[in-house]
Amino acid sequence: MARNPRITFIGAGSTVFMKNIVGDVLQRPSLSGATIALMDINPQRLEESAIVVNKLIATLGVKAKAETHSDQRKALAGADFVVVAFQIGGYEPCTVTDFEVPKKYGLRQTIADTLGVGGIMRGLRTVPHLWKICEDMLAVCPDAIMLQYVNPMAINTWAISEKYPEIRQVGLCHSVQGTAMELAEDLDLPYEEIRYRSAGINHMAFYLSVEHRQPDGSYRDLYPDLVRAYREGRAPKPGWNPRCPNKVRYEMLTRLGYFVTESSEHFAEYTPYFIKDGRPDLIEKYGIPLDEYPKRCIEQIERWKGQAEAYRSADRIEVEQSREYASSIMNSVWTGEPSVIYGNVRNNGCITSLPRDCAAEVPCLVDASGVQPTYIGELPPQLTALMRTNINVQELTVRALMTENREHIYHAAMMDPHTAAELDLDQIWSLVDDLLAAHGDWLPAWARLKRKNEAA
Repeated sequence: MARNPRITFIGAGSTVFMKNIVGDVLQRPSLSGATIALMDINPQRLEESAIVVNKLIATLGVKAKAETHSDQRKALAGADFVVVAFQIGGYEPCTVTDFEVPKKYGLRQTIADTLGVGGIMRGLRTVPHLWKICEDMLAVCPDAIMLQYVNPMAINTWAISEKYPEIRQVGLCHSVQGTAMELAEDLDLPYEEIRYRSAGINHMAFYLSVEHRQPDGSYRDLYPDLVRAYREGRAPKPGWNPRCPNKVRYEMLTRLGYFVTESSEHFAEYTPYFIKDGRPDLIEKYGIPLDEYPKRCIEQIERWKGQAEAYRSADRIEVEQSREYASSIMNSVWTGEPSVIYGNVRNNGCITSLPRDCAAEVPCLVDASGVQPTYIGELPPQLTALMRTNINVQELTVRALMTENREHIYHAAMMDPHTAAELDLDQIWSLVDDLLAAHGDWLPAWARLKRKNEAA
């Protein structure tokens, strides 16, 4: 009798995200008998997630079974796939610290989970825990594939490949397919008729082509239509979040000739052009949502209270297909049926104009052999140049983690485009001091710094 896969979730207390992935998985015949091993350090969230999984199994009438674990290594034992989704330090205290401390220096952010001083700090907090998962995987499930959904994605992927190159891993994000759906919507076209090719780094990949299939089977370039729609005020259309019009990305399209895959609120803080002290006109013109991520966190925490109760009392939990790649990858590896996804992997020459060791986001073929990145070649020079400004920060953060050299944390902040555009060197040094002190024990021991008024 054929064996069923074992799928381990580390950070299973991210219940809504976990529900989407498990819902996708259980709807695939090849995976419907899986053992779902849930692991989290929060017993209440773990229990809530187990309730949800068991109700999904009952609703779909499949043979899967759920386990709960507080011990990470036991949860990982014998796993075929390891889904990682956690946030070290949570909204409070760590996200609040990442926003409030820089604000004292006049440095304002929108999301702060990928780049900038917020992204650097999140990387320092997160990577040691990912490395611990890698250690445990090598001990109890060395052939498993890690599907990593944690930010800062590029820093994490780079740091894992640097320290544990033998781990089979892919960093996953839904911005490529999600943005393509938005572009189709902006042009009133069915998403199914759109063809695209994207490449770059996570949250700064660009569509090298976006095309619409014609009745005769040929394809038409959509870039002229997108630029025209923006200039005529027909695009972007209002999206799911009224605080975040999509103007930054469209403006950058008119300057670079290509559309970026990650949202305008993210992109505004990866570049030095949009958030500037004394320039409220830019914030107004492009609709830049400062402090957006804390607002979302508060809304999500509030929404979860009602959601948890609803799940607890529901007899059935209906599931729709999500746009995440996880179940597609698992199905292809398990059955050999090929699929193509966009994944974050060690570059290894896929994009020839970026460093070999950086984390690149490229199309990947998935089959029984695993996740196989495809060759892209050289990117347009203006895109390469912009990505390098972000890669500098990622590289120095990874170097700090690998060498346990605190100086490189300051160097990473120095190189950040937004931080460098707003603060001088003394301010950057002082800000990093304050962030390291404020985060305290959330950071690895080598990175910690006592507050200025504490004894050395």
